[in-house]
Amino acid sequence: MNSSSLAIDVAGLRKSYGDKLVLDGIDLKVAEGTIFSLLGPNGAGKTTVVQILSTLITADAGEIRVAGHELAGDPEAVRAAIGVTGQFSAVDGLLTGAENLIMMADLNHLGRQEGRRRAAELLEQFDLVEAGKKLAMTYSGGMKRRLDLAMTLVGSPRIIFLDEPTTGLDPRSRHRMWQLVRELVAGGVTVLLTTQYLDEADELADQIAVLDHGRLVAQGTPAELKRLAPGGHIRLRFNAPDQFALAAQVLPTGSRDDESLVLQVPNDGSVQSLRSLLARIDDASLQVDELTVHTPDLDDVFFAVTGQPTKQSTDAEKAMSR
Repeated sequence: MNSSSLAIDVAGLRKSYGDKLVLDGIDLKVAEGTIFSLLGPNGAGKTTVVQILSTLITADAGEIRVAGHELAGDPEAVRAAIGVTGQFSAVDGLLTGAENLIMMADLNHLGRQEGRRRAAELLEQFDLVEAGKKLAMTYSGGMKRRLDLAMTLVGSPRIIFLDEPTTGLDPRSRHRMWQLVRELVAGGVTVLLTTQYLDEADELADQIAVLDHGRLVAQGTPAELKRLAPGGHIRLRFNAPDQFALAAQVLPTGSRDDESLVLQVPNDGSVQSLRSLLARIDDASLQVDELTVHTPDLDDVFFAVTGQPTKQSTDAEKAMSR
């Protein structure tokens, strides 16, 4: 990837607190105009990465460029190009939504008239026009997160860091946030998203890096990562028992369900392996009634590369045990 097309370019990032090694040689390359998701359990180091890249704390080692600027040599230029929405809301509950945005406009030195114009524009974009007249303390969780993101955008940053932006939100609010993030990227903004939610990374990210105990343990597109986990298979369903029996002989690695005439053949879901399977089916003149591809989801990947269940898996298990 050409370094000139990178919004974020990190090599050998390290950070320790005393004897505790938090980041152990992280490499990241985030292309402009994309969503890059940093995925990992609590304590993996995700927030530390965001804090370093947004100049809030310093790294112990590593070469870091953000928006084309050396972070160590020109932090002011980096700050001018980025926006940060942290885990905890920066909204002032004693101000209205509009006043929160105008305050951010003042901090960005936009001027009175331009600041009010920008605030009105963002209230419209984030569906907060009516709410903008009310104190932020009266907002729902989803509304506060939308206002928080709008405040991040007042200065029109080219790169946005979203640190677990949908934690605690209801499903409707989460999907609204996802829609807003997609709209930002469609407008040319680059997003680095940290999350514990597999479905969020799967839904949004162009690239995903899995962080565990301060190390990157896997990286790629959602589809590439799913191939790392066991459990992928092709499901073949037959109408005729004789065809099913023949398929079981031709494809001996498949697991049989004699009652439903279904054969499950291990497969990583790649085009090459699928093409190879179809060629074997064609060579044997098998008459398959239905073929479906089943790939592992990111929960499977997460467990495979970290040895830990994801937050949503453990949340579901807790709910079932109640």
